[in-house]
Amino acid sequence: MVTTVPKPIRLLARGQLTLPKEVREALKLEENSQLNTFAIGRCIILTPKSLMRSAFAKNVQKAMKSQKLGLKDLLADLKKERQRYNREHYGF
Repeated sequence: MVTTVPKPIRLLARGQLTLPKEVREALKLEENSQLNTFAIGRCIILTPKSLMRSAFAKNVQKAMKSQKLGLKDLLADLKKERQRYNREHYGF
């Protein structure tokens, strides 16, 4: 599954959030599934617990290097996508 349009979710009082059903089903996440969280800049990445952090970090680093991208590039693209999304969904 690849999603290209962000889906807004709400952070609840105790830090809880609900992942969209289609995401849970695509990743085969069930009740009490454990996830790893990563914070990169102002982004949050969730991965199934079985994914090893070092392997994930190496894969991200390798992909960024092959495309000659730095963190500033990723954050700039994220900012553009956020602006596009806000224009399309909220008109600003």
